Amino acid sequence: MLLPDLRQQVLDANLELVRRGLVLYTFGNASGINREQGLVAIKPSGVPYEELKPAHIVITDLAGKIVEGDLRPSSDLDTHLELYRTFPNIGGVVHTHSEFATAWAQARTPIPCFGTTHADYFSGPVPVTEELTTEEISHDYELNTGRVICRRFAKISPDEIGAVLVAGHAPFTWGKTAADAAHNAVVLEYVAKMAYYTVGINAQSAPISRALHDKHFFRKHGSSAYYGQEKK
Repeated sequence: MLLPDLRQQVLDANLELVRRGLVLYTFGNASGINREQGLVAIKPSGVPYEELKPAHIVITDLAGKIVEGDLRPSSDLDTHLELYRTFPNIGGVVHTHSEFATAWAQARTPIPCFGTTHADYFSGPVPVTEELTTEEISHDYELNTGRVICRRFAKISPDEIGAVLVAGHAPFTWGKTAADAAHNAVVLEYVAKMAYYTVGINAQSAPISRALHDKHFFRKHGSSAYYGQEKK
């Protein structure tokens, strides 16, 4: 069996979405990539999470050709592949239809950074894409979903904001590993819920200052980070 460790990591990331209440039935998917071999491991399409085993995880190349697996890969495979091709530092991708993040996507509204919880994980507001055109929806829909995400990040660092809202659709997140991508999906849902409540309490709420935002983001990320313990 190819890439047993990556298969297990991808399975664990998919199951984390279930444990955290981010998916219903067969909604959502997680994937991971082995950059050295140029191979991607992804959840099979429509298989219930409670039935998933490492052997069910489908292995494809970066062109979408199935390398190993008897099941069809997630229907969102082409979106995942486009993100891997365009964002060279990511190692995992997650897609959910989690309640609050999806609500912001359906409202076609970025999630502002109203507080330091958001700032701890994302260096700016969580962006929303432009809407896909009728042509983009009709032909190569999943690939074009990836492309519209990548266009949105033309001037945004995907390494500093590991999440996006696809307009009218739902969120995608990513990270250095499949586990990191799942972690970001959980955090995204949490900050989406808090932002929703914040606007409900005070519709005139403003984002926190850039200074406070940067302080919280960079104390956890980058060369000057000091949050947590040193890695040995």
